[in-house]
Amino acid sequence: MARSCCIVNCHSRSHDSHGKSKAKGIGFYRIPSWKKNYSSDVSEVTKRQRMAWIAAIGRPNITFQNTPPHMLVCSKHFHKGKPAYKMMESDPDWAPSINLSHTELKVGRASSKQPRKVSHFSGPETDNPGEIHAGNPASGEQPMEYNTGLDHDYCCAPDVTVDQNMKLKKEMGTLRKEIQELKMQSAFGLQRFAGSDDDIQFYTGFASYRHFMMFWGLIEPSVHRVIHRSWSEATERRSEAVNASHMMQSLQPIDELFLFQMYLAAGLEERDLANRFGIHPFTVSCIISSWTTYLYTVLGSVCIWIDAEDIKAQLPDDFKDFPDTQVIVTSTELKCQIPSSTLLQREMFSKSHCTMKGLIGMAPHGAVTFVSSLYQGSISDKELFRRSGLADLLTEDMAIMVDKGFLTSDCVDWKVYCPAFLSQNSQMLAHSGFKRQKIARLSAHVERVSRRVKENKLFDSVIPLSIAGSIKEIFTVACLLINYQNKPLVRARAKKRT
Repeated sequence: MARSCCIVNCHSRSHDSHGKSKAKGIGFYRIPSWKKNYSSDVSEVTKRQRMAWIAAIGRPNITFQNTPPHMLVCSKHFHKGKPAYKMMESDPDWAPSINLSHTELKVGRASSKQPRKVSHFSGPETDNPGEIHAGNPASGEQPMEYNTGLDHDYCCAPDVTVDQNMKLKKEMGTLRKEIQELKMQSAFGLQRFAGSDDDIQFYTGFASYRHFMMFWGLIEPSVHRVIHRSWSEATERRSEAVNASHMMQSLQPIDELFLFQMYLAAGLEERDLANRFGIHPFTVSCIISSWTTYLYTVLGSVCIWIDAEDIKAQLPDDFKDFPDTQVIVTSTELKCQIPSSTLLQREMFSKSHCTMKGLIGMAPHGAVTFVSSLYQGSISDKELFRRSGLADLLTEDMAIMVDKGFLTSDCVDWKVYCPAFLSQNSQMLAHSGFKRQKIARLSAHVERVSRRVKENKLFDSVIPLSIAGSIKEIFTVACLLINYQNKPLVRARAKKRT
């Protein structure tokens, strides 16, 4: 089927009258549609783009409500030969902008007019047809002057209007760019905070925007594997009716990751996030659930346990007195909502709260190398150590170091470095007082790891039972993200590497 451009006075056609292709290298593009069921930002931008295209075409039979499908615009009306992306409102090719005959002022019309023919009276002829002849004095004729100039063209526009037109076009481009920047500032997303590392750290836990983008670069190739729960399946689990206009994912993947990090690091509730991003609260719930599973799978597939040879190769100078240290271990507790079941209350009760307890291991140079699952708060340190599976990774030539709050020195067969007041066996009696103080100082590093996990505001408050099914995955993701979010814990090691 032959295609033609609908711009006034544009004669671009894909085929000639005999059906042969003639428009080589020329593309034809449909008038963009209005994405009214998307988010408010996308809806407004696409609406303005459709109006701009219709105004550029300038045909009375093409309106916002009526755009026949055969009405196309060719590539000759775009600077780059094709339309720009719909969200790039500041781009000159966001709408047709060149070779629009109905917007180009007609100048120089007088130059195309031919001089008026002059009727010569009887008299001597001359070779110059535009010469003014005098009358014949013998016949009593008076001299006559003939105006051979051009008639005044009242439709002719002065050249200054063209300059004003170009100036207005430049101002329109500048205003469009400013509008786009203002919209980026008002829209809640990652790009809004790209210039502030403090805001990035507050909302995501990453030390800077650069750290966040480096992490995004690592996971971006597999982001397409994020599978959102189907709406039909999710609606069956909830009695709340979901508006059909909100059943569409309207956030970019990087903004979905930003939303998940705000939920974890800033501790914002789902309704708050829905208001900030302009989406339905149930959409927020699906995004959080999907990214929890995705990050748990992706980060969990990376082996974080480090061999003894690599540990020794990266051992900081502070650990030179303990060269066989493989991992520094501590336990951490999360407060959770009190369940209605008396049996669950008894299992999860620890000290004065219902809690869940997990084990974290850190290498001497500061990397998290072990994360256990979460167990009921009533479990002891010894039992937690046995269930965690850490013992299966250790060999006889390895030693572990524990912090001041972890009691496990009498339940393992290999060497354990622990603070003096925890030692009850003869193993620690051989250590001098100075060495005991150094063990206490070094084992404090793992407390800083535990504190970094607790810095996620989600863990600051009481964990609701509504996320009890996924809290183990969220806890693991929070621990594994420490290796990507922050600067090294042991600064001496960081300076040595740089």
